[in-house]
Amino acid sequence: MNTPELGLPMPVPAAGLPTHVRIHEVGARDGLQNEKATVPTAVKAEFIRRLAGTGLTTIEATSFVHPKWVPQLADAEDLYPQISDLPVSLPVLVPNERGLDRALALGARRVAVFASATESFAKANLNRTVDESLAMFEPVVSRAKGEGDVHVRGYLSMCFGDPWEGPVPVPQVVRVCRALLDMGCDELSLGDTIGVATPGQVTALLAALTEAGVPVSALGVHFHDTYGQALANTLAALQQGVSTVDASAGGLGGCPFAKSATGNLATEDLVWMLRGLGIDTGVDLGRLVATSVWMAAHLGRPSPSRTVRALSHQES
Repeated sequence: MNTPELGLPMPVPAAGLPTHVRIHEVGARDGLQNEKATVPTAVKAEFIRRLAGTGLTTIEATSFVHPKWVPQLADAEDLYPQISDLPVSLPVLVPNERGLDRALALGARRVAVFASATESFAKANLNRTVDESLAMFEPVVSRAKGEGDVHVRGYLSMCFGDPWEGPVPVPQVVRVCRALLDMGCDELSLGDTIGVATPGQVTALLAALTEAGVPVSALGVHFHDTYGQALANTLAALQQGVSTVDASAGGLGGCPFAKSATGNLATEDLVWMLRGLGIDTGVDLGRLVATSVWMAAHLGRPSPSRTVRALSHQES
């Protein structure tokens, strides 16, 4: 079957879906933090600039964590000033008050904290219990909101399955989501960190969150494609009213603290599906594919995104 010129699918809208989806692009942070070799700062900056040129409006730039834990992002102070002039939102991760200080000093106005729904991952990722990690985040969120309306996102890992604990009970996830919102987070990102979720789980969790008074407008989803379920899970979330979806250009990334995690949902694959559903993203798919091909050349391997491969004829 021939694809239309420029490689665009035929839009066939479906009832009950959002008309617009905001893509929260995580390739420059979540993607590059998992590279074995450190990507030069200049390449990262150019990558973010090219992503901004595709029409993406939210591009997660870097993480102000200690270089010991994520050495690939040790250049946060050097990188951020090189991209801060871009007319897009540039969220950064901050693990604690020291990280917040570093981010605010450079003018960051969107920050994120990263929590866990499970005790095992909280211990592996933060060396704390779930409640201890929430206590650590509370002053971070409070200070960020007190610094002049800084937007705070709360990442929640292991919302569906944990490599040590197995399936995660829905009430456990709802409790931590509620705690993050109550401490002042503006938005939550529900993470399927090891990619085990299926659409029924997604629907059940979103229904439970709604029942607990969590507005769907405050929720985003972050799926990994370990078992090929990321797009199906995204569609299930859209059917529940979610309109913010995390994705990574070229399908870069995983999770350095969960070895069974594979790549994030590829932004190009997401855009292809959303275009086919008649959902606006504002993203130029051709430019996005070209950007991922460019980055793949710097990384020395083809992009795992099926859409990138189909539209660029990359060899596997």
